[in-house]
Amino acid sequence: MRLGVLKEPVGENRVSVVPNSYKKLNKLGFELTVESGAGEISHYSDNEYQSTGFTVSDKTSVLESDIVVSISMPDLSNAKEGQIFVCVSDPFRNPSMVKQAIEKKITLISMDMIPRRLSRAQAMDVNSSQDNLAGYKAVLLGAAHVPRGIPMMTTSAGTVRPSKFVIMGSGVAGLQAIATAKRLGAIVYASDVRKSAAEQIESVGGRFIEVDGMDDFEDESGYAKPLTPEFIQKVNDTVCEVARDADVIITTARIFGRPAPITVPASAISTFKPGSVVVDMNADVGGNCELTKPGEVFITENGVTIVGTTNLPGELSTTASMLYSNNMVTFLSTLVSQESISIDLDDSILVGAPEGDEFYVPGMGGVLLCHQGEIHHKQSRLLEVVN
Repeated sequence: MRLGVLKEPVGENRVSVVPNSYKKLNKLGFELTVESGAGEISHYSDNEYQSTGFTVSDKTSVLESDIVVSISMPDLSNAKEGQIFVCVSDPFRNPSMVKQAIEKKITLISMDMIPRRLSRAQAMDVNSSQDNLAGYKAVLLGAAHVPRGIPMMTTSAGTVRPSKFVIMGSGVAGLQAIATAKRLGAIVYASDVRKSAAEQIESVGGRFIEVDGMDDFEDESGYAKPLTPEFIQKVNDTVCEVARDADVIITTARIFGRPAPITVPASAISTFKPGSVVVDMNADVGGNCELTKPGEVFITENGVTIVGTTNLPGELSTTASMLYSNNMVTFLSTLVSQESISIDLDDSILVGAPEGDEFYVPGMGGVLLCHQGEIHHKQSRLLEVVN
């Protein structure tokens, strides 16, 4: 079994498999080839790959592998029928790429479609591993740009009050952001549209922002549901009021397969105090802040800094690559049976939980998008987008 590791395109600093993963993958029966320079930006050299057992070669050789792995969706123009590609395809935003995979009769597996509620899937969940780092990095960026200290300081020159952070959303990224800001010494307020979030926020040191009329806006797969315009306005008004005197505001609201919802309108920015910082964690999918400029950091007319970094895990590329690689190794082990590659169409990781199971999600399969020229029948939501 041949497994190839692609070099990512410009703008993606991570690599999908790191040198230390060689032993586990080789034990599964894989011969491993990595594209030259694939790990350079994340500080894994070609020499390090070679010393652990990888063959370092060019892109053409990598693309001849039985399984090709990456983070970004690769170019499929030279893909061969029957090949397996494993990446983060973001299929609802890139339906044309899924359609191309179907036409070429390749097997396309998208790691961002991991059925995260399954306990067996947790060690494969790239969303959680990368979001965790993104939440941590967002706080560090906020702390770097805010023109004041974070913790309380009692000095002979006077007392410095702790900074106030507001974290908008408390999924994996939000909870890590709350915990990190708390460790830095900030007073942290946090919000969410899920009822279960209050206890989670308080468990990591945050103070829950209550919104009148809150329901549990969580879908079957564990993601936040789209909200009604009226409730979005209510949440925005409540949280932005709390954020008016905050030093750092971090937005985390992300709806799978859809543009990021606006949680910080321009009108709210005009009320924030000069010197405050907004870190928009979803600048890559439109941004939660109405004024965000993806990939840019700028200061508004009233002195608010807006950080629109588009790949926060990539800012921690060495650690992010290591965690992604661990997720990948665990997943790939499920594809191997007696040292051969097997696509088990009954595996809930690949195709989602069966109907009637407590983890079944209507219209959503697992990570398997298409196989042998067809979208798997459980991916009915995706089929609507592709067609």
